[in-house]
Amino acid sequence: MKVGKTTEVYFVELTDTFGGEANYSWVTRFKVHASSIVSAVRKVSKQTGLNFRKQWDSGDLVRYDSKSGATCLFVSEYIDQAEHLFNVESI
Repeated sequence: MKVGKTTEVYFVELTDTFGGEANYSWVTRFKVHASSIVSAVRKVSKQTGLNFRKQWDSGDLVRYDSKSGATCLFVSEYIDQAEHLFNVESI
């Protein structure tokens, strides 16, 4: 019997930074189906062509910065109906 990985759903926000802080002058939001946060970040990396490094983890929210430092990602648990509140791309 083949056992599959459990898929979780993550809410990921990609935004620009200014002085190292999230700026939100533009933002792209994703609904990501993945087996872990790291897998979700890999999917977003593949979609955007950017590479990210983990900066911090508060337990509910994880921040990743792009290697260039010009953008960052915030990853959290996906909240049902978020696609109705924001323009969310599903990957």
